[in-house]
Amino acid sequence: MDRSRFADRREAGEQLTVALQAWSGCGANSSVIALPRGGVVVGAAVAQGLQLPLRTWAVRKLADPREPEVAIGAIAPGGVALWNELAGGMEQLTPQVRKQMLAGQEQELRRRRRLYGDPAAEELSGRHLIVVDDGIATGWTARAALLSLRQLNPASIVLAAPVCERTLRPELETLVEQLVVLRWVHRLQAVGQWYDHFEPVEDEQVLALLAGRV
Repeated sequence: MDRSRFADRREAGEQLTVALQAWSGCGANSSVIALPRGGVVVGAAVAQGLQLPLRTWAVRKLADPREPEVAIGAIAPGGVALWNELAGGMEQLTPQVRKQMLAGQEQELRRRRRLYGDPAAEELSGRHLIVVDDGIATGWTARAALLSLRQLNPASIVLAAPVCERTLRPELETLVEQLVVLRWVHRLQAVGQWYDHFEPVEDEQVLALLAGRV
């Protein structure tokens, strides 16, 4: 087995916990904020290891209509919408097409926020937030989430991920007080390549993790 990779998201979260030990037991003013869905599995391990409360913060990728696996932006609560204007063919996305794309993803964003119980702004204001995802390849969802959470006036934001594209580091560092990454990878093609097991995470698993049943 290649030990440069993680066995699964749970193991990745346990390794992140070690790197975040300075936050252990700071639950009175700190929270782990996991990005659904895969980030919740990692975040649950971190929250358990650090004895911190676990919450979610929904964010949605904007996918290229011609290639659904290619991210061309992301949206997050608070009206945050990011577009990769340098992506090929962006000129073909008319204002009407973009409006339709946003409407579809905003609907799913609202559904997830209700289902997972994303916290209200006042619950996070003034708190130290440890934002966790299972990996960062393009950075669009991570950046959208950070910009959205920054609107809530937290005391600080830490971004923690098991694996991240190396070229994103300078920009991500401008958005947070601390950046914790276990594997910096050049030309990260897919986050799943850094896991032995990277199965899809469904709503039921997210809800079980939030309820402490897993």
